[in-house]
Amino acid sequence: MAIAQEPGVARSPGLSYQQLLDTDTHEVPKVLREESPRFLGDEDVSIEHYISRDWFEREKERLWARVWQFACREEHLPNAGDYVLYEIVGKSFLIVRVDEETIKAYPNACLHRGRQLKQYDGHCTEIRCPFHGFAWRTDGSLQDVPAHWDLPHVTPEKFALPEIKVGTWAGFVFINPDPDAGPLEDFIGGLASHFERWDLGSRYVQAHVGKEIRANWKIAQEAFCEAFHVNATHPQILPYIGDTNSQVDVWDTYSRVITPAATPSPLLDWAPDDETILRYALDVRVDEELFITVKDGQTARSAMADATRDRWRPIVGSLIDEWSDAEMVDNLDYTLFPNFHPWGAFNRIVYRFRPNGDDHRSSIMEVLFLAPFKGERPPPSPIHMLGPDEPWTDAPELGVLGKVFEQDTFNMGRVQLGLESTRKPGITLANYQESKVRWSHQLLDEWMKDD
Repeated sequence: MAIAQEPGVARSPGLSYQQLLDTDTHEVPKVLREESPRFLGDEDVSIEHYISRDWFEREKERLWARVWQFACREEHLPNAGDYVLYEIVGKSFLIVRVDEETIKAYPNACLHRGRQLKQYDGHCTEIRCPFHGFAWRTDGSLQDVPAHWDLPHVTPEKFALPEIKVGTWAGFVFINPDPDAGPLEDFIGGLASHFERWDLGSRYVQAHVGKEIRANWKIAQEAFCEAFHVNATHPQILPYIGDTNSQVDVWDTYSRVITPAATPSPLLDWAPDDETILRYALDVRVDEELFITVKDGQTARSAMADATRDRWRPIVGSLIDEWSDAEMVDNLDYTLFPNFHPWGAFNRIVYRFRPNGDDHRSSIMEVLFLAPFKGERPPPSPIHMLGPDEPWTDAPELGVLGKVFEQDTFNMGRVQLGLESTRKPGITLANYQESKVRWSHQLLDEWMKDD
């Protein structure tokens, strides 16, 4: 058992993440050398955040109606007239490419009788209501009023589509329904500087899988905000994941958990050798040939990093040789409040978690793979949507991660039911390992306050 230390400072036995970086075969970027631990208190977090309909109604009014939120990728809107729908807590927004430089967003509602203007993603030369035929140009200006003789009070000045604030960063399109919201750049803050080295805008959506989860969106999200659960939920990955030695960093609107890979968990009571580490990491049985060789002077970690470089060098070029082993193999899960998770370094993963319509007891989890490419940008993969009873493994594009996600999902509905049943009024969080979870709740509390 670890010797007691000051709350928020105590760390698991074994190599710290910074000590592991000291063994890297390449220069480690400054962004991975940054540390920002915060002791945020040890009070329980109210279960009302997960089970209360009143709390959810406040989230609708005070969070989703006012916060910057990831809606789509710019590549989903490659040509003028392309549009996508973004829906959140019972509201629908229409995001339209007006021209090469301009993306706009509007409430997805006709100004005549309120009918949804669009029901599916697509392409248009005008935005025409299917009910009575009122039409707008893609820039939101009024184009056509049927029977205008009977509607002299409908004027272009009064009937332009109201605009929703739009911002872009790293190829992502964000919207904010609050007309008084500050710029997206201010909200993202220092997160942008973290990703300067890892240009997500130059990648494409290689895979996109979504799944309905029978649990509140925060329960689903928080399964990916700490590595504390790996020991019980994913025991098969302990030989190659330094779970409890993850580094947790908290800033203002963003945070991260860095979980080292190709290094064993300090919780194991045995020491896997390099070949065993690689077999577990690559899901290769003992009777199968291991396609990565650990050379003299190498470790499993450096061998896996070199194999990753070899895999992507034909696409990325010599830049791949400038990146550290850590950037090749480790899990760098960033979160931009409230629900956007872009992974750093050479990871392809991006998560989004949101309520499932107006249901506070269910949610939608999405996984996007952003991959580098060479030559012309490939078209983005369409979303593969899974129902609540369809396993993640039904999405082969996820590879071995489908099995891991399935283990995570196994807990989520049972957490929801447990919180509905418990007599304990709050959940208890670890001071360091779960500080990212506490950070998200404390920030949420700030948004819930009366103005």
